[in-house]
Amino acid sequence: MPINAFSLILCLSLLLEACHKVDSNPSDHGFEDITLETRLNFQHTSGVEGRYLLPEIMGSGGALFDYDNDGDLDIYLVNGGKRAANKSDSANKLFQRNVDGSYQDVSKTAGLDDAGFGMGSALGDFDNDGDLDIYVSNVDNDRLYLNNGDASFSDISEEAGIQGHGWSSSATFCDIDDDGFLDLYVATYVTQEPLQACADETGDIDYCAPNAFRGESDRLYRNNGDGTFTFIGRKSGISKKNNNALGVVCFDFNGDHRDDFFVANDGERNYLWINKGDGTFDERAVAYGVAVNLFGDTEASMGIALGDVNADQRLDLLLTHLDEETNTLYLSTGDRVLTDATIQSGLGVPSIPETGFGVSLFDANQDGVLDVAIGNGRVRKQPGSAPDPGAGILDQFHDDYAEPNRLMVNVGNGKFADWCAVSNPFCTDLHVSRGLLTGDIDADGDLDILVMNSNGPARLYRNAIADKGGWLKLRLLDPTLNRDAIGAHVRIKVGDAWQIRPVIHSDGYLSSRDAVVHFGLGSALAADEIVVTWPRGERERFPPLMRNQMVVLLKGQGTAVEVAN
Repeated sequence: MPINAFSLILCLSLLLEACHKVDSNPSDHGFEDITLETRLNFQHTSGVEGRYLLPEIMGSGGALFDYDNDGDLDIYLVNGGKRAANKSDSANKLFQRNVDGSYQDVSKTAGLDDAGFGMGSALGDFDNDGDLDIYVSNVDNDRLYLNNGDASFSDISEEAGIQGHGWSSSATFCDIDDDGFLDLYVATYVTQEPLQACADETGDIDYCAPNAFRGESDRLYRNNGDGTFTFIGRKSGISKKNNNALGVVCFDFNGDHRDDFFVANDGERNYLWINKGDGTFDERAVAYGVAVNLFGDTEASMGIALGDVNADQRLDLLLTHLDEETNTLYLSTGDRVLTDATIQSGLGVPSIPETGFGVSLFDANQDGVLDVAIGNGRVRKQPGSAPDPGAGILDQFHDDYAEPNRLMVNVGNGKFADWCAVSNPFCTDLHVSRGLLTGDIDADGDLDILVMNSNGPARLYRNAIADKGGWLKLRLLDPTLNRDAIGAHVRIKVGDAWQIRPVIHSDGYLSSRDAVVHFGLGSALAADEIVVTWPRGERERFPPLMRNQMVVLLKGQGTAVEVAN
């Protein structure tokens, strides 16, 4: 960004940050590393060999979901198989959660041990049979896996009509035509030609920026309702533009009860595809204020988090970016335009030296407002770094690109403060982090953190924050469609305050999760009002619910069914 804009952000953010300081007692807000305890044994590899090919440093993501419908969260982790010497060790892995809280690798028996050069995953029950299917985005040859309902999956990519080609990044399922079946958007990154490495400012070899390559056009598939998809990218208008896309989220951004797409582009203007209702889309990011930042600068957009950070019942966007930029917060306004509120939020200064990828807006301490977790990892070498003659290739990769992650607490009205305690492993562990997801791993009601690291181990962090508030977990189910109500949103009233959550699967960077929404209730004993807006705009009220329970809300019945947690 121009130096005057950068300096203004720095000065104003430093002044505001002083007002946002909070106590950093480790016992109050720690996340404990339970990776070894749970036997989550996964090592990502992308075949780093010193050639500095761009795909080596961009992955990967994963998924948190209940693949076998036994009531707990299993873990799917995407790997960079093709470039590794031992394909069996570098395939994607599915870890089933056991009754004792440990995980076991069931990739082969489940049929999810894809050995392609993986990037990310997207969840969605595209055949409406009540279990979650999964799309795997690869560098060439994406895969679509049908959940058979018996703890196994079938690769139906070819018969489903999926034309996996090029470099796919993030993907998302949602219903763009209101026919009851989930359609598929696949974001694509850049070409890999010419195969080259670049140099940093000192002349040392390093990974190229995306502008060294040509962007690709994203792909859109319509679900035919019979297990097949039809490519409608060009007809819809979406594939008529080339872009360097890394993140995508699907939701109704303009209030017309049609699903739109926001696309995070790396080093160029972001896209906001508004659904016109006739199978076509208009790109309106400039008009909605999310194409560039406050100063009119494009940024290296990677991860996307969607949530209401200032409790005004409107959904905001948080994007992660490259070092020397800031992560950028766009606040929704009453006229459906979003505005860059990064400076006043306190999120600016801490993110300037960091390169953010995975991101989640979640209520870590269950006080009713959304906090932020960010997975960091550089894509260009640390300033002043020098080769270590005694280090192996992977050790050198770690030394050059690893960074600590970031945890920020919401201190009210969308203002954030640093929440990284010295002894907090989530913040002090050094990895090249990429995908990040939050979910209730141990079924105790609070949200834990899963981090996927490039050429390193996946890490699982348990929420050990003391004196948290109460909680409520809600799953929205449409009995007619027999699946989660993707595209809906749910609001609850606690005392005088309202909270809102979107019902989505794709989240952060290259990753996806189950569609259960989580609310923090603070000291309140119950949620006093619950209002669901279903995907086609129907509103339905549900009775008040007591704290600390998991409940399924059934469409059209006003019924809340408690689930054993």
